Amino acid sequence: MRLMSLLLLAAGMTVATAHAAPQVGEPAPAFSATDSNGKTVQLSDYRGKFVVLEWTNNGCPFVQKHYSVGNMQSLQREATAKGAVWLSVISSAPGKQGHVSGADANMLSKERKAAPSAVLLDGKGTVGHLYEAQTTPHMFIVSPEGKLLYMGGIDSIASADSEDIAGAKPYVKLALAEAMAGKPVTDAVTKPYGCNVKY
Repeated sequence: MRLMSLLLLAAGMTVATAHAAPQVGEPAPAFSATDSNGKTVQLSDYRGKFVVLEWTNNGCPFVQKHYSVGNMQSLQREATAKGAVWLSVISSAPGKQGHVSGADANMLSKERKAAPSAVLLDGKGTVGHLYEAQTTPHMFIVSPEGKLLYMGGIDSIASADSEDIAGAKPYVKLALAEAMAGKPVTDAVTKPYGCNVKY
């Protein structure tokens, strides 16, 4: 009887570990996904580099807020110019707002002059659920050692109005700058805002 209890306890602990919520300071959830060009991308491919994960949905007004004025594109270029990897993740399910094919994703990037390192197509929501991504945008930063450094909103003003960008605290920009300078991230966990991810 005791052996059975121990086995059940061990099994329960394994399940709990497998579905543990992402936490800053802990290893970022490992994943494998297909990008818009049909290439398999794994988080482990970028060991040794900072990685920014951006959940996106082109039909979401909150995403449009940051792309319409070039704010997201500017962040992407700034990050990648400093050697970081930027992965835009589309977790919209087939038939839901924001779901696109690889070709459509590439066309969107071109039209918006977006500059991610890759666009990941996560139509089954596998990566989204691993990170418990709630909104578009929802942002995460992973350290070169594979630890989660930041999770939350792109900035501090939860609105769909692009005029609010200038007055907002740019959480992602500041977090990445601090991390790259070897400093602790001041606001490591913030509240994400935007449209619900369309799982």
